[in-house]
Amino acid sequence: MDISPKVIETGLVAFTTFFAVIGPIDVAAIFAGLTAGMPSAHRRRMAIKGVLVATIILLAFAFFGKSVLGYLGITLFSLKTAGGILLLLVGINMVLAHSSGISTTTADEAEEAAHKADISVFPLATPLIAGAGTMGAVVLLMADAHGDVLRTTAVLLALFANLSLSLILLLMATQIQKLLGITALNVISRVIGVLLTALAVQFIFDGIRGSNLLS
Repeated sequence: MDISPKVIETGLVAFTTFFAVIGPIDVAAIFAGLTAGMPSAHRRRMAIKGVLVATIILLAFAFFGKSVLGYLGITLFSLKTAGGILLLLVGINMVLAHSSGISTTTADEAEEAAHKADISVFPLATPLIAGAGTMGAVVLLMADAHGDVLRTTAVLLALFANLSLSLILLLMATQIQKLLGITALNVISRVIGVLLTALAVQFIFDGIRGSNLLS
């Protein structure tokens, strides 16, 4: 079966788009900073669980996102704004090295579940991997495939490739932490936190601009 240039183009566009919005390298660096001091086995479990949860979320948006958002009257711009706010809170906590329950456990939770902090669902799976940008991208790319089987398959393969790359880098984040040490990772975490807050603000601006609230 010959693969048309259009299918190849769709796959390449989808791969580069997902790589940009997911940012596997950035996610791995953030993950290393957020999990500094946690047991290696626990970090591996969170990495695997986070990617699996993100995969489920993105597949749900791929097949049902456009219909569900339309039914609920929620626009992609609203989703981007909300995701930006959550990401902004995570970034601020990284910069200030402050535990507020967003990316770590609170004091009460720590007493009840010491050494069981789990960031696999939030913020790893969402919004770091399956963030507003990724959700919007997968909905738009699937819609752009217009139901063509090969083009749809190309989009899904590009998504799985980026998720697989993210998992590999997340698993390597454990070795990165051992190599650099906690102090260096804390410095990296703060620097990335600044970039993360800037990215979050851009998400919020894009969402507000797209909603025409400022017009």
